[in-house]
Amino acid sequence: MSDQATTAAGQPGQLALRISDIPEAVIRIAGNSQDGIQAIGGFLARLAGRSEQDVMTFMTIPSTISGGPSIFQVRIGSEDVLSSGDEADVLLAFYQHSYDEHLNSLKPGGIVVFDSDHVEPREEANGSYHHIPVPISSRTVEAIGGVGRDKGKNVFALGLLAKMFHLNVPKLELLIQERFTGKDPSIAQNALAAFHAGFSFQLDNVVELFRFRDGQQRARKQVVTNGNEALAYGLIAAGVRFGAGYPITPWSDIMETLRRELPKYGGSFMQCEDEIASVSMALGASYAGRVAVTGSSGPGIALKTEAIGWGVMAEMPLVVVNVQRGGPSTGMPTNVEQSDLHIACFGGHGDSPRVVLAPANVEDCFYTAIEAVNIATKYSVPVFILTDQAIATRIEAFDEPDCQAICQELAPDLTPVLDHKPYDLSAPDGVTRHLAPGTRVASGKYPVVTGLEHDEMGHPTGSPKLHTAMTAKRRRKLQALAAELPKPEVFGAIDGEVLLVGWGSSQGPIRESVMRARREGHAYSALHLKYLNPLPNGLDEILARFRHVFVVEMNDAGLYGYGQLAGIFRARFCDPRIAGITKTDGLTWKVREILDRVRDLITLSARNNGHEAPLR
Repeated sequence: MSDQATTAAGQPGQLALRISDIPEAVIRIAGNSQDGIQAIGGFLARLAGRSEQDVMTFMTIPSTISGGPSIFQVRIGSEDVLSSGDEADVLLAFYQHSYDEHLNSLKPGGIVVFDSDHVEPREEANGSYHHIPVPISSRTVEAIGGVGRDKGKNVFALGLLAKMFHLNVPKLELLIQERFTGKDPSIAQNALAAFHAGFSFQLDNVVELFRFRDGQQRARKQVVTNGNEALAYGLIAAGVRFGAGYPITPWSDIMETLRRELPKYGGSFMQCEDEIASVSMALGASYAGRVAVTGSSGPGIALKTEAIGWGVMAEMPLVVVNVQRGGPSTGMPTNVEQSDLHIACFGGHGDSPRVVLAPANVEDCFYTAIEAVNIATKYSVPVFILTDQAIATRIEAFDEPDCQAICQELAPDLTPVLDHKPYDLSAPDGVTRHLAPGTRVASGKYPVVTGLEHDEMGHPTGSPKLHTAMTAKRRRKLQALAAELPKPEVFGAIDGEVLLVGWGSSQGPIRESVMRARREGHAYSALHLKYLNPLPNGLDEILARFRHVFVVEMNDAGLYGYGQLAGIFRARFCDPRIAGITKTDGLTWKVREILDRVRDLITLSARNNGHEAPLR
């Protein structure tokens, strides 16, 4: 991580310290979920955002209430940071299991800072890594007393990292004070005492400190937040003023943010008794003229599918957030997976076309929420926002949105109309606007909405001719949307040997894979899809310009060897060059994993075709 160094004089009797200017660093903090390691990572990420640095985080937490081993990895860089990093430069280990299980995550020659009150380092690892023992627990007790030991050692460790990386102490002090705003002042005082104790701890065997290069000058202030918060605030900016849901990991953070924030804007959020009630209540609010939101994760989405079918049939605007996690059933609730694509696109009964959008990063969560609301309104259709646990929980920094320009109000439109057919078969592209009840209709013919098949006024019918026509109307709306969608831009050259196709949180690792491969002389490019149903037009033209097309996703290869999006691609384009690269370990992609899998598949393809495998 270092490439330029200066030497600073030490205190009398001490060795001079080498200070290296670094472009980036990956810091992995390993402990238990009760230790507040997420708080350390959060402080580092927010400091990066306030220092014009780029940042991306990754964390694992246990799914049990009793807690257990947990990590938080943060990658800070002076330039664009696309992933949380394959390997760490520094490991901070609180316990023996933290040390034993994560030592291999360090780069060769990396630094491990460990709590010497709990960790006995391996003698055989001394040659591979630089060990820095610090009695974190006992020194925290000395600083703030025994009562606060378990609550303060994370902030003590933050002080250590602040010293190692030349971090801005006044900004960190401010962040600590902000963290405990509204609580007993003694809590912030103890935290600051622990922080300064860590910062002033004498690192006897440290011969090198680090200093991040200056980040890029930015025109706008940076926002530092996670994907769930960004999505919730995007919904508010879009004009959503009603939501309903039921708690489930990892959707609950969105629900909590909306519950807390919506009343400030004249809205409300209802926690219902279950998923069925929540989606039904949201549909009711949409029927009344407000575009409402509901959400959940895998099992909860399954419960909502019948009511979502009603929304499709009744042509009701609705936003459904699905924060994917490992499945099926209750599966792995705190791990990432992208295995809800099929239920988002096709889940339910009958032919029930709906829109599915997948944000690519934390910033995109904010803007995707606005786009989802506008599509739901324009096409009177349920729209899924298909995000995942990795985006939901990771922290990134991005330019503050221009809220003056993008925030919108969506009050019910009660403008009188001369006549209205809610299911007008002659409407261009099948798109008809939902009319809120109470709107004056001069003709006096008040329409109805229904989940039964219906005629143009909403009256139930069993007519084969009308069912065929209405099914086509509901389908044509999505075909019209597909024609309007922008063709995604290829990352890298527009033609070449390999095209990596991805969606959701895998965007960063895929792009970093392309950059690394191109530096090594390989003609790799990437295509990231935000619009998953309908797919935008023109994708076949992009695919045709590459020799290999690999769809990279976090779900199972399935019975026939294709992940969920790869299967849709195979059905859509009938292109035998499309292959899947999948995994189901509940962890995000590493760049090395992607490149290794591509190399193996190309080698296998060459062997099957009787060619000599290309040297890679």
